[in-house]
Amino acid sequence: MSAIAETKSESPAEGSQEQSQELVKLTARAAEKVKAIRAEEKIEDSYGLRLKVMGGGCSGFAYDLFFDQPQDVDQTFESQGIRLLCDQMSLMYLVGTEIDYVESLQGSGFKFTNPNVKSTCGCGSSFSA
Repeated sequence: MSAIAETKSESPAEGSQEQSQELVKLTARAAEKVKAIRAEEKIEDSYGLRLKVMGGGCSGFAYDLFFDQPQDVDQTFESQGIRLLCDQMSLMYLVGTEIDYVESLQGSGFKFTNPNVKSTCGCGSSFSA
């Protein structure tokens, strides 16, 4: 799955309890794409969508998304009906992130709007925090 990093400086709307309760939020479009990929690849329901931050890329960190079995050390939560899995290290970089799915002339992929990002690289696939 393709991931695109984006810096977001504005804060969530005041008084929005739904946003403050979700550690990471999928948009409806992203959730539909995840469901479509799960169906196309016949991925079992026991697998969740793993959100991972890895060292690498031009700016120091890169995102990764893949279906995986939950581990004992994972934080497990849900957004838009999709079970999300995240290790503690990745979660500290992802809290408050919104994940969307975009299609454009430049390509398609999952776009991360992460309030914790300080800068992104020119290609948009990695970030620093």
